[in-house]
Amino acid sequence: MILWRILVASITFDHVYKRFGDLTIINDLNLYVEDKEFLVFVGPSGCGKSTTLRMLSGLEEISDGTIMIGDRVVNNVAPKDRDIAMVFQSYALYPHMTVYDNMAFGLRLRKTPKQIIDQRVNEAAKSLGIEHLLDRRPRQLSGGQRQRVAVGRAIVREPAVFLMDEPLSNLDAKLRVEARSFISKLHQRLETTFIYVTHDQVEAMTMGTRICVLNGGILQQVDSPYNLYHNPYNVFVGGFIGSPSMNFFDATLKPGDGDSITVDTGVFDIAVPPQKAEPFRSHVGKEVILGVRPEDIHDAAYIPPGITPSGLSANVEVIEQMGNEMIIYLEEGGKSFIARTDPRTDARVGGTLDVVINLDNMHIFDRDTEASLAYEYKQEEAAKAGS
Repeated sequence: MILWRILVASITFDHVYKRFGDLTIINDLNLYVEDKEFLVFVGPSGCGKSTTLRMLSGLEEISDGTIMIGDRVVNNVAPKDRDIAMVFQSYALYPHMTVYDNMAFGLRLRKTPKQIIDQRVNEAAKSLGIEHLLDRRPRQLSGGQRQRVAVGRAIVREPAVFLMDEPLSNLDAKLRVEARSFISKLHQRLETTFIYVTHDQVEAMTMGTRICVLNGGILQQVDSPYNLYHNPYNVFVGGFIGSPSMNFFDATLKPGDGDSITVDTGVFDIAVPPQKAEPFRSHVGKEVILGVRPEDIHDAAYIPPGITPSGLSANVEVIEQMGNEMIIYLEEGGKSFIARTDPRTDARVGGTLDVVINLDNMHIFDRDTEASLAYEYKQEEAAKAGS
């Protein structure tokens, strides 16, 4: 039985480590999750996101550091006493039990009165649209229905924190879209803290109020979906967030006419927009990495207003016609890159295409540290203003 109740379900990871022998899975994680927030952990397979969730749930012991739920340290608190509920990728439903019994199981273990169990199960089933399935067993349900039963089992416990570990990975594409909307609405209705793990960046971008990007057990960036996309801290975040992923070019920053700067990739040489140039002046003459998203490479025949033509012609290797847009794989000077263009683009595999690159939305990273020069510049300016 839970002897204490969390009133404010904020979550704190304070210098948390997880090691298996000499292998460090989570490396010095420091993170604060607001009460009622929907935070998504995202990253490639093996980055430590599910391990982080399991440490928070108590299913995995931490090696060092402190985890707090609300104002209580839970390092040594048993999973059943953490006032959390977890939805797994496999749903973990008992095959011999009905939907009703699966949803009621956790409450029965806590010796909750039968009347309250019945009330909570029926209310949850109605809110999830599965009240007509209460007498069925899991084998009689579709993947989407099983997913809702697993969520319903968590809801009836009325936890302070919901933990979800890739709960949609077993669903087909159409059901995944429906389930994303359903879970987002559920969060708004319950007004409870949600921690969600996924490897799917589309899920992360559409569901999270903030997103925590992990790679190799190290926190790369935690930010709003907008900032992750438009202001990535480093090359990894820039390349991981966005589909198709960001194009990267090895480049050199060179002085242009007057006070201007140009970026020379060996494939193209374009002037940096004057309003964007200040953060990069200290790197003139140095090698950098230029990042350009596919949607900022346009067919020269359909240039959006305000973009100066760059005069680059590239060979067309692959075309993906998406209906509302075209994804075109290009090659020039031994460098492959991707453009997301107007669907009217008249491109042919084996031919060439004149494209325009919009440097207003470019990203330039330090060649050695792979950190965003614009981000480092902002940090330096903030430090100067604070001193």
